[in-house]
Amino acid sequence: MISNRKGKKGLAVTLKSLGAVTALGLALVAMSPTTSVFAKNEEQPKFEFGLVPDAQYSDYDDAGTRFYRNSVDKLTEAAQTFNNHDLGFTVQLGDIIDKDIASFSTILPIYNMIEGPKYHVLGNHDFPVTTDKVVDILDMPNQYYDFKYKNWRFVVLDTNDLSLYANPIGSEKYQQAETMYNSLKEIGAENAQTWNGGLSTDQLTWLRGVLTKSAKTNEKVVVFSHMPVYPENNHNVWNDDAVIKELEAAGNVVAYFNGHNHAGNYAVKNGIHYVNLKGMVETADTNSYSIVEVYKDRLEIDGYGREIDRVLKIK
Repeated sequence: MISNRKGKKGLAVTLKSLGAVTALGLALVAMSPTTSVFAKNEEQPKFEFGLVPDAQYSDYDDAGTRFYRNSVDKLTEAAQTFNNHDLGFTVQLGDIIDKDIASFSTILPIYNMIEGPKYHVLGNHDFPVTTDKVVDILDMPNQYYDFKYKNWRFVVLDTNDLSLYANPIGSEKYQQAETMYNSLKEIGAENAQTWNGGLSTDQLTWLRGVLTKSAKTNEKVVVFSHMPVYPENNHNVWNDDAVIKELEAAGNVVAYFNGHNHAGNYAVKNGIHYVNLKGMVETADTNSYSIVEVYKDRLEIDGYGREIDRVLKIK
């Protein structure tokens, strides 16, 4: 297939060498409907969705490579880009604020400028108050949940479920988090960090149920999370192996998208693509967000700013 650019160049050269009558004839051919046949044959995605990683807005001075206030302009730019596409939905992957509850009132209206359905993932910086209150502020259906679009299932995990910052001190989940963290610390685990968290047994059981049901109805699955589970990294979910076990057992999980590690990361394991998107808050003037195009046999990531393009093959 000849691209438009090459076609126009070839036409200009030909017109130069022909008389006016021939030129007119070629011009009429160029204007004919047959040129649109090629455009119609170009493969179009089934749908697209937007991803916003780690805006981490706050009215604070810059700290190292993090430019908190600049996320207002960056998210505004992302919203404008998204609104120029016919997106099925948009997901922000957590840490929409840094830590100040007042930051929600500044950054959420900008996120809400994005047209179409919008979803939230909870990040470790999103807890100036406890989980139930943050869920209310963000108008989320639950701290973890799933939704369907076309014949795809999208699963939103809460990797702060067991953590030392999202639960009241002394609560059952806080105690479970302490036990899990201390166990990892004792063996020198790389991800034994207080800014990580884990999934509770209840959430893992819920995840298994959602994936089992989706497999029976032949739905492909994409998982959204704040923290990574693969490859091994100091940002990983505390019980990352347990999460991976559930994802692989289902047999229909295509990709796992997350933020948290602002440097980004990528790996594929047993047919599942693990994509850690780069943090929007990083750098003074370079953005980071993505549009994902969904095809029958692949996902194509159209990265903006620091985020790179990727093609994720579906087996």
